Amino acid sequence: MADAATPILHGTPQTEPGLSATQLASYGLFGLPLSLVALPIYVYVPKFYSDSFGLSLEIIGIILLAVRLIDAVSDPLFGWWVDHGRQTVGRSWLIGYRRFVFLSLPLLALGYVALFQPQVQRSASPLLPSCWLVVSLVVVYAGFSLANIAYYSWGADLSVVPLERTRITSVREGCGLVGVLAAASIPQIFGMDALSVLFVGVLGATGALLLFRAPHPEIVPLTHPPSSLGLFSTFRVPLANRRFVALLAIFLANGIASAIPATLVLFYIRDVLQLERSTALLLGVYFLAAACSMPLWVLAARRFGLARAWLSGMIFSVVVFVWVYFLGPGDLIPFASICIVSGMAIGGDLALPPALLAGVIAKGGHRGQREGSYFGLWSLATKLNLALAAGISLPLLGALGYDPAHLSAEGTHALSFGYALVPCGLKLIAAALLWRSEFVRELA
Repeated sequence: MADAATPILHGTPQTEPGLSATQLASYGLFGLPLSLVALPIYVYVPKFYSDSFGLSLEIIGIILLAVRLIDAVSDPLFGWWVDHGRQTVGRSWLIGYRRFVFLSLPLLALGYVALFQPQVQRSASPLLPSCWLVVSLVVVYAGFSLANIAYYSWGADLSVVPLERTRITSVREGCGLVGVLAAASIPQIFGMDALSVLFVGVLGATGALLLFRAPHPEIVPLTHPPSSLGLFSTFRVPLANRRFVALLAIFLANGIASAIPATLVLFYIRDVLQLERSTALLLGVYFLAAACSMPLWVLAARRFGLARAWLSGMIFSVVVFVWVYFLGPGDLIPFASICIVSGMAIGGDLALPPALLAGVIAKGGHRGQREGSYFGLWSLATKLNLALAAGISLPLLGALGYDPAHLSAEGTHALSFGYALVPCGLKLIAAALLWRSEFVRELA
């Protein structure tokens, strides 16, 4: 086996060697700090800025939606930049995808610290904290977008073997879930300051490991470089791939279904279950179950194929999660049980779609050519999922009578409906789209 930093040459399923445990870890551990960005913004920011500055959920939801939409539009541009810029030469640890990860690190660190250590005082006017929130989100989103697109493109380019792609995505998402566990528990125990310190330290350590020790795919000259095609023409390549468009539609429906509970979970635990002191425990068992399920999803993909395994996870998730609607104050054990089982189901949502996308890229003949363009659009879809979940669910709950400062029976019922039943309906739509798609037969 080559050294961890040795370039991985493009090959065929018959000739391409698998990655060692050291190589997988060197690549996958960077998923940990990225998850420390993704979860806190949509789980902690609404409550943090509501409690700290008195901002209404409507204002916070609109800000999250607006900034995320602006940020999402930039993702295809970042994808084009990654495809084009990774062809240029430079120092060995700054060539290919590495240069973009390196550029993203200071943006991530500065934006994250500013977001959760705001240097503004609470006042009667929401203008100043709202502006601080907007600027902090813009900076951290720019760093996250650049890092995420380069990092996921890097992983998709490491192997053409379906099972090996599943190993790569499972290790990456498993490491990400460790970060989610930290993000879920540390603020509850030590506060947001401790989470910021952890993030900066882990970002630096895993970023160095990725840059200096992770395997990097061979840089192959583009058949049609993005610069010769023009910026917007570049994205016609993935959008002309019907398999990609079909997978993107499934991913969008399923992603919104998962993002709505993530946005509302803290409010649900506090105001419906009245178990705020158990928040860290409940979030912890959910994400621990998801992390522990990763080897099971690798086995399921080997036995049934990527698409069928993902479909079974969707259906399993609905069957379990729908019962949340019927819970009430003090239902700790039932909700914890649902967290464990639905956490195992969500592991499939994390590990399998990126592996399917890598297969779509390879089957389309674009491996080593257009990963940045594909993952730029994929990242845009991911952010649309989260933005729509926050920008629609929070104002809608407010319109239906849910007000965290003035609880009512009508409001808590609206919260239960939005938290449990709406996501289950969307998840069934995604499952139906996947069932009718060619992935179950062709790419599974």
